[in-house]
Amino acid sequence: MKDLRIAVLDDYQNVARRYADWDSLDAEVEVFHRALPDADTVVSELAGFDVVVAMRERTRFPADVLRRLPRLRLLVTTGPVNAAIDVPAAAAQGIVVCRTGYPDAAGTAELTWALILAAVRNLPAETRHVREGGWQTGVGTMLAGKTLGLLGLGRLGSRVARVGQAFDMETIAWSQNLTAGKAAEHGVRAVTKEQLFTRSDVVSIHLVLSERSRGLVGEAELSSMKPTALLVNTSRGPIVDQDALVDALRRRKIGAAALDVFDAEPLPEEHPLRTLENALVTPHIGYVTEGNYQVFYRDAVENIAAFVAGEPIRVLRK
Repeated sequence: MKDLRIAVLDDYQNVARRYADWDSLDAEVEVFHRALPDADTVVSELAGFDVVVAMRERTRFPADVLRRLPRLRLLVTTGPVNAAIDVPAAAAQGIVVCRTGYPDAAGTAELTWALILAAVRNLPAETRHVREGGWQTGVGTMLAGKTLGLLGLGRLGSRVARVGQAFDMETIAWSQNLTAGKAAEHGVRAVTKEQLFTRSDVVSIHLVLSERSRGLVGEAELSSMKPTALLVNTSRGPIVDQDALVDALRRRKIGAAALDVFDAEPLPEEHPLRTLENALVTPHIGYVTEGNYQVFYRDAVENIAAFVAGEPIRVLRK
């Protein structure tokens, strides 16, 4: 394997080497710590590599990029699926695409509640004021007795619902396939989409990005929310019409937004969401936990070793 060249992408925290035994591969491993911003950069930087390890969906691999990487033989994505990789196009080019495990959804659910609590109690502003020598400046909101609206009630939404119930919140939910019976299994009441947005004090999004969910939360939905309501998105940025959200925040149509995901990531430096006072923004860290990274990188090394041995494992097919 000495001639094998491996690129490990988007290791923003410079931790990839810590979480796996890359030396066991006896190959040349290069770790990229900054995002590759466009298709031409991806091609120019990765043209000399046989294997690429992609961290979730931080770098896109559409068909036109894959065609321009003739040396690429193996593409490993961390996590079970990756919407940023054109798997059929890779297969057509003879590129094997492998996945890794994803131990738990707890990290994203926990971050959802970190965002909710920080937003309703004004923690960023209060912390800043203390550091600057001040003291109390705002008045927070209690969650008890409020309504939590869940857009999606799968493994993440149901976990978030349980915490909301522990805070004595009424929990309601909507998705295109949600039934009253399924909602009741989680102690949640199924409502219409319109009811979800008009009744909720906190709307939290837990849907998979698809053609059905893209732009699902737009101007009409935001306008129907309470002027004090909080919108939380730890799922995928394009589920929300970002321009409509920025407008709603600027015009105070809703109380605030707490966001971990965006249309373009990293979020452009001049983007208004970086500076709006009623936007609480984190850099897509829902899955960025010790446990997840240990599984991601350990499995990536196993995938590469198995591929070199002629017996690929965890192969993604569409």
